[in-house]
Amino acid sequence: MVLESTGTPLRATELPDPVRDPGQALLRVRACGVCRTDLHVVDGELTSPKLPLVPGHQIVGEVLESAGRFEAGARVGVPWLGWTCEECRYCRAGAENLCDRARFTGYDVDGGYAELVAADERYCFPVPGGYADEQAAPLLCAGLIGYRSLRLAGDGERIGLYGFGASAHIVCQVAVAQGRRVYAGTRAGDDESQAFALSLGAGWAGDALAGPPDELDAVIVFAPVGALVPAALRHVRKGGSVVCAGIHMSDIPSFPYESLWGERVIRSVANLTRADGDEFLALAPTIPVRTEVETFPLDQANEALRRLRNGELRGAAVLVP
Repeated sequence: MVLESTGTPLRATELPDPVRDPGQALLRVRACGVCRTDLHVVDGELTSPKLPLVPGHQIVGEVLESAGRFEAGARVGVPWLGWTCEECRYCRAGAENLCDRARFTGYDVDGGYAELVAADERYCFPVPGGYADEQAAPLLCAGLIGYRSLRLAGDGERIGLYGFGASAHIVCQVAVAQGRRVYAGTRAGDDESQAFALSLGAGWAGDALAGPPDELDAVIVFAPVGALVPAALRHVRKGGSVVCAGIHMSDIPSFPYESLWGERVIRSVANLTRADGDEFLALAPTIPVRTEVETFPLDQANEALRRLRNGELRGAAVLVP
């Protein structure tokens, strides 16, 4: 499924098999998660994708041809981070997620809305056992970015998750397993998402803008809604943090300095590192994290994106070629 220009539907296309560069594996795609980042790319909110482009970066694939790290037949995961220079100051400092020349799967290079994909083996992960292909796919971005966001939110006991979709439903399970109390913020009146959050162990679920009954240690904002940032600041204690987990967000409206004062912190999360992936994918089966997914045939990618855009999904959408 190919994006030929932003703001237009994906088009089903026959392409030549990917050419495998040195260090890459050729994979048969067994499942590919549909991420909100894909939606930002398709809708033109991320402005510099390679075009034409095959989107998709939550890929579970079977190795057909290997560069040496994996054996043929192995099941591997391909995440958003597809390549880094390993030379810039960020890479040398262990912050490869900030690499100035990084390439991203389904943005700079073709991704997993396809039957075949080529991926740099250094940036792929073994997929943990116990997960069906479609259930493993959301772990590769919704899970990884969510887990990085939770770590950057600190060790506080009371954690808000604002926007209860693919990432939050995974992070909720991790936070509850760590003994934290989760407060799930949704759109006002979204009874279905609130019930979903409570079923996964959240202690409270309600209107994110109005906020919970308790003061929070941190809030992770997953929804790409800038107005949630000043709202979240009002809901965290002094010294607390608001973590913006998305790659794109609508403009944050102005707010009084008093909301930030008290050593409150706003920070963003950018991409992931391979260390994040290794750590989270080892942790997920021990909890165990369970992903709620709705599957779509590959040629229904536009419908999956539409459902995501309109907030009509419970958990994550996954394409199965």
